[in-house]
Amino acid sequence: MYKPLLFAAALLCMPLAQAEQIPGFDNEEPVVTIRHGDDKTFYEYRVGGELREIKVVPKSGPEYYLVPVLGSDEYIRTAESQLLVPKWILFRW
Repeated sequence: MYKPLLFAAALLCMPLAQAEQIPGFDNEEPVVTIRHGDDKTFYEYRVGGELREIKVVPKSGPEYYLVPVLGSDEYIRTAESQLLVPKWILFRW
């Protein structure tokens, strides 16, 4: 009697267990370090200990992002984040 219920529960859990085993699937969340300057606030985003981008929020003017160039100590300034973060719309009015 309980075997079909256990089988159905096992099937529901399988896709979650398989998602962790997909090569290239990164399930680490970014670690954010916030640093306050005199006229700017810096948000450092690290994934797996590697610096991925820095969000700069000046007290006046628009915010921008600094993205490190691979293989050098230089940064590229962009207007939008380069991190791929899942975003879903749950409700819309």
